[in-house]
Amino acid sequence: MAQGILKDTMANAMLVKDLAEVAKDTALLHGVQIRVHESPNSSEVVTYAPITLFPSPVPKSAFYQALAVQVHYNTLVDKISQDADFLQKALASTITVDNFTARLFKIHQQVLEEGKAQSIVLGLNRSDYMLDQKNEGCPTLKQIEINTFAASFAGLTSHTPHVHRLLLFLIKSNHHPDILVHGVGYGPVFSGHSERFTEDLSFCCRAIVMFLVEENQINIFDQRCIENELWKRNISTKRKRFRDVSKTGSLDPDRKLFVDGQEVAVVYFRNGYMPQNYQSEQDWQARLLMERSLAVKCPDIGTHLAGTKKVQQVLSQPGVLEKFFPEQPQVVEQIRSTFAGLYTLDMGPEGDKTIEMALRTPGLFVLKPQREGGGNNLYGAELQQVLQEVKGSEERMAYILMDKIHPTPVQNILLKRDAPLKISTCLCELGVFGTYVRKGREMVLNKCAGHLLRTKSSEHADGGVAAGVAVLDNPLLL
Repeated sequence: MAQGILKDTMANAMLVKDLAEVAKDTALLHGVQIRVHESPNSSEVVTYAPITLFPSPVPKSAFYQALAVQVHYNTLVDKISQDADFLQKALASTITVDNFTARLFKIHQQVLEEGKAQSIVLGLNRSDYMLDQKNEGCPTLKQIEINTFAASFAGLTSHTPHVHRLLLFLIKSNHHPDILVHGVGYGPVFSGHSERFTEDLSFCCRAIVMFLVEENQINIFDQRCIENELWKRNISTKRKRFRDVSKTGSLDPDRKLFVDGQEVAVVYFRNGYMPQNYQSEQDWQARLLMERSLAVKCPDIGTHLAGTKKVQQVLSQPGVLEKFFPEQPQVVEQIRSTFAGLYTLDMGPEGDKTIEMALRTPGLFVLKPQREGGGNNLYGAELQQVLQEVKGSEERMAYILMDKIHPTPVQNILLKRDAPLKISTCLCELGVFGTYVRKGREMVLNKCAGHLLRTKSSEHADGGVAAGVAVLDNPLLL
């Protein structure tokens, strides 16, 4: 019923135009905003974040499957981050050819050699999925990746339902209030559960939560949502950059971290997941300083490495999940059922077989480097070209190969700044946020913290919201 109403509405050009204006105004009113840099010499402009005009249909069973498995993914990521031997073996081939991953791994080794100063771990991650319609029957939930570092849009997605609820009301859609579910995100996790570990950090009056951010931040309002939750509870925050830490950062004899003379209780990394984030050797030294400190890191270096593509591929091998969940076959099955096919490109017969398979049918696969931030994956002719170039060298070990997911297309209208209003054939990607806090060996918090739906035109093979390709959406559960 709801789908039919939305389809009829999209066919009415005048109504679409009016609704689009309401959607933009409502988005700005509720803080669904991004910062736009017009040009290097112009002033900053705030505009509505890109969003769909209507919520997109998502099967209810797959949606709740993704929510249910998230606590197990939280546990898995945390266990991997603590297993130095596993990380060493999993990343051994990658760090020989990928300098960025090698630098991160070197910091991990340095921290372990010195001894971790902080036993508290704060995890905020997001597991991303698409619904694979490759086989006949019901679409199956397949994981694209898990983001353990700077998993974004938890703030904005908690506000987007306001937009779609109003639009559905205006077109008199008889949707049930619970069908359009809230994308809560993990904004309150710092504050709502901070009392579980703040005493150990002398948090209450002196220390701050430090957001490590980029030089030029477009997605600032997403971060402000989290900051607001902290401010409501009288928890101080500061936004700093690598250069700030490099210039004024220091450790006292107890390894407490100070930046600009102020003690830092928690370092929340929103920057540092791409090679270009490190502009100098001083930036790398600043990262090491923070990792060595008593401050809680979100994520710490082990958790950062746990989110690499190579670790994702190794986890798909027989017997690996069982290592982390002994005598828990149901948990293993829940996680494994979300895996797409993942294949090694290491040197040797297995990697050679992967190369041959991909070159024979490149349209069935995605070639993934060890990079985050969107726009890095290779498809089709590009995949074929790169594999031809690296197939005989160790350079191929910088990548993994994954089955290409074939989601069911949906129709929607994508609202982007200065873009024409038109009906597009779209593909949806569901993200599920997870939060956890571990103190020593005790997991004191482990929960699914909401979801994010992003939608892009089917003409784009790769790219997220920050890359200017996808837009924010909400699931209309069917």
